[in-house]
Amino acid sequence: MAPTSQVLVKQTSNVRTIILNNPQQLNALTPEMASQILELLNTYEEDPSVKLVIVKGEGKAFCAGGAVSVFLNVSWKEAATVFYTAYTLDYLIATYAKTQVSLIRGIVMGGGAAFAVHGRFRVVTDDTVFAMPETALGLFPDVGASYYLSRLPGFFGEYVGLTGARLDGAEMLACGLATHFIPLEKFSALEDALCKANTGDPKIINNIIHDFSNKNPKLKEKSQFFRLKTINSCFSRRTVEEIISALEEEADKNKDDWISWTIKTLKKASPTSLKISLRSIRTGRLQGVGQCLIREYRMSCTVIRGKVCRDFFEGCRALLVDKDKNPKWEPSKLELVSKQMVDSYFAPLDDEDWEDIKLPVRPNLTSYVICKL
Repeated sequence: MAPTSQVLVKQTSNVRTIILNNPQQLNALTPEMASQILELLNTYEEDPSVKLVIVKGEGKAFCAGGAVSVFLNVSWKEAATVFYTAYTLDYLIATYAKTQVSLIRGIVMGGGAAFAVHGRFRVVTDDTVFAMPETALGLFPDVGASYYLSRLPGFFGEYVGLTGARLDGAEMLACGLATHFIPLEKFSALEDALCKANTGDPKIINNIIHDFSNKNPKLKEKSQFFRLKTINSCFSRRTVEEIISALEEEADKNKDDWISWTIKTLKKASPTSLKISLRSIRTGRLQGVGQCLIREYRMSCTVIRGKVCRDFFEGCRALLVDKDKNPKWEPSKLELVSKQMVDSYFAPLDDEDWEDIKLPVRPNLTSYVICKL
């Protein structure tokens, strides 16, 4: 096993296992880690001896997301360079020519979720915890999240993306974020079996994982997935204001802790983030993964530039720096976030040096990949 900074690589015959090795930070993805993994994946894709790539995290987390604090002390153009690498990495994963398996133990959130979910096989277990908590930080679910969230059943993606609700492994399987659920005690044995099989044939890989799988893990009695009818009714509304109003109507009819939590969570999040997140997910329904990444890159750069709204910096102050958990959003109310403000996140930046991201050309795509473009 050869170390490359915070990324480890285990080589087993024709299998390569990439291990995120930043456990003290729950394997939060630093710019250096993203660059290293991008280089590794490009190398493996071009190497005919590599048949299968496995990705996992060291310790108790797969990946807690991008290391957002790095953006607090750099210019927005320096941040754009970091975003460029991250978005290119996730596009490579989403369109990867070789079979890739994400072994998702523990926490998988934000940009870390994108890193896992864009892969072909997404294997979760008993201790997996998924969330997209960006709206609480003044961000939006990015790095292709508008692609995969918009393809969840009904309007479950809007619910998950706007509230940052946490899902366990069984819920991830039920909604399609995961492809397989493996009991925790079998997780290591699965990895060994994948390495010993020494193949990249997707059918064989699927069969191996299937043999270890719990095909129908039991959802908890109070699982959010059982709320899908209410979620569809409320989160299908046209605006965030209408979503909250619909939830409040439900609360009047039914004293339910889950509805109260959902309303409270939405009202505490950044109003600007909620509005751009909803539009992003809705737009993603009609776009391929590449189009989503190009648009979200533009949105991320607009966020970090801070000319329209500086909620991201306030969210970082309140949650990461001072940790008072009391962000002062500006604008402070949904009705103060104008359509023009929202539109600006989806338009090219008014900078003479600005260029949209140019995703790499991906030749010889499989039918599995083509349907995502």
